[in-house]
Amino acid sequence: SRRLGQAAGLTQFGVNIVYLEPGAPASLRHWHLQEDEFAMVLTGELVLVEDDGETVMRPGDCAAWKAGVPNAHRFVNRTQTTASFLVVGSKAPEEVATYGDVDMQVHIAGGEARFTYHDGSEWSGPRDLAPKGD
Repeated sequence: SRRLGQAAGLTQFGVNIVYLEPGAPASLRHWHLQEDEFAMVLTGELVLVEDDGETVMRPGDCAAWKAGVPNAHRFVNRTQTTASFLVVGSKAPEEVATYGDVDMQVHIAGGEARFTYHDGSEWSGPRDLAPKGD
């Protein structure tokens, strides 16, 4: 990944280029409580996996997720070549990201991250939820 926003000294939002090798997912499927997120495919072909299904995306295709809307998402590279996408997201001082396929949330406040289960109890290791988009 290339952290373009950080390199430019931006503090209100992040701008990154993410490179995905063949077979690689970009992240666990997640959604943000406080932060908007926007992505555009730059090179190759990626599969966007969301709560409602999958979408094949090619260069120039875009997707956006409003803060607070529970639609867990991620990109997966199912091709034999490296692909890349641009991602832009707001930087809230406090944030909660909820993961859709694992029983986990991350709470960010004061630069510190704290992991919990969906019910708010302290995270101590994986609990099963069926993954999507592998």
